[in-house]
Amino acid sequence: MTKELELLGSYKLVLGLEVHVQLMTEQKMFCGCSADIWQAEPNTHVCPVCLGLPGALPVPNFEAIRKAQLFGLALNCTLNQNSRFDRKHYFYPDLPKGYQISQYKQPFCENGHLDLLSGNVADIERLHLEEDVAKSLHEGGKTLVDYNKSSIPLAEIVTAPTFKTLDDAVDYCKQLQNIARSLGISNADMEKGQMRLEANISLRTADMEARNELPKYKVEVKNINSFRFMEKAVLAEVVRQRELLEKGETPKQENRGYNEATGKTVLQRSKEEANDYRYFPEPDIPPMFFDEVYINELKSLLPELPQQMKDRLVRDFGLTKEVAHALVDLGGKDLAEKFEAIVKKGNEGRKVANTLLNKKETLEMTVDQVDEMLKKSSEVINDSAAISAAVEKAISANPKAVEDFKAGKQNAVQFLVGQVMRETQGKAAPDVTRGLIVAALEKKSAQQL
Repeated sequence: MTKELELLGSYKLVLGLEVHVQLMTEQKMFCGCSADIWQAEPNTHVCPVCLGLPGALPVPNFEAIRKAQLFGLALNCTLNQNSRFDRKHYFYPDLPKGYQISQYKQPFCENGHLDLLSGNVADIERLHLEEDVAKSLHEGGKTLVDYNKSSIPLAEIVTAPTFKTLDDAVDYCKQLQNIARSLGISNADMEKGQMRLEANISLRTADMEARNELPKYKVEVKNINSFRFMEKAVLAEVVRQRELLEKGETPKQENRGYNEATGKTVLQRSKEEANDYRYFPEPDIPPMFFDEVYINELKSLLPELPQQMKDRLVRDFGLTKEVAHALVDLGGKDLAEKFEAIVKKGNEGRKVANTLLNKKETLEMTVDQVDEMLKKSSEVINDSAAISAAVEKAISANPKAVEDFKAGKQNAVQFLVGQVMRETQGKAAPDVTRGLIVAALEKKSAQQL
């Protein structure tokens, strides 16, 4: 955050996000090809529809539609009862038809929001469903295209220019990832390209922010595949735009990519407006209507969502918001459920949470193993006979402490208490231990007189 403020100088960040999440379905969005394409041989999961061959007709995947709508409900969106697909036209080697089947005027989901850890709220404009494009590979001066990815169901979540800090933007993206996983609609694995980020970035003055006035431009950094890359890309673009603004120039509205080797963004192409895509309703897919009975059925399928789980952990187990956030958002739903299972065995919530978050070995341990470890660590030995052996061992091993005690140095007793605690793994009752040590030292001193 400090670095971000330094790079912004007197300017304020304006940031909106477009997040693409591949939905986990058996088949592709508009054809019967298998959607299980990870590590498949190139161009082996293809057919006339996803290759864009003339005369091939798309058939919508109802499983993908339901999962997109569930995602929208989890993001507090309103589901449109009337929805449709549209054609979005542009030419690219990985788009064989020359257009993408997407949604424009009537997306499945609109007007949502997510509460952020900072207390701010991320405003979500829409969630729409579209087909993914193919994958281009550049080798030896040639471009090769793998159409396996073509027509994989893709949910796109578009925010307003709602983020004023990078911390909020990263928190939002991590929450989206966790929600998708908790719903079971996507693994959202960024290394596999199942979740991709695009950032719309601009800068404004403090006066513009006070008037809630947006800049007259925005620059989109495309195809970001990690949260760390997003931070680097946004900061690099902040530096570039600030330099232009300080020279009296207005940054051009364009699409850019992030080059990690140089630490800078690079021009890809000028940024299109909506009318450049020549949207019109997809003529091969009829409009869709969803009644209240269907929408209510979808709502009943929603599981406990990450934010609801965090709120409950704070309320029911006395955790701080930060600890609940770490358990659910950083550790994932499985860790939060493991936490609850261990607490149900009679362990104190805050102690369980601290153990799971601070001792990495517990991540691989079963619930019973962690419970046993906690039970052992909380056992207190009050039996004088059991502690006496450790006391004698500590005194025998530390003759200097005995001499210090005889010389009137009381810190010798505390030193020996520490030695006994180490010997008993912290289980010896401190008061009993101290009494036994003092008695043993006084007896030894008397014998030497």
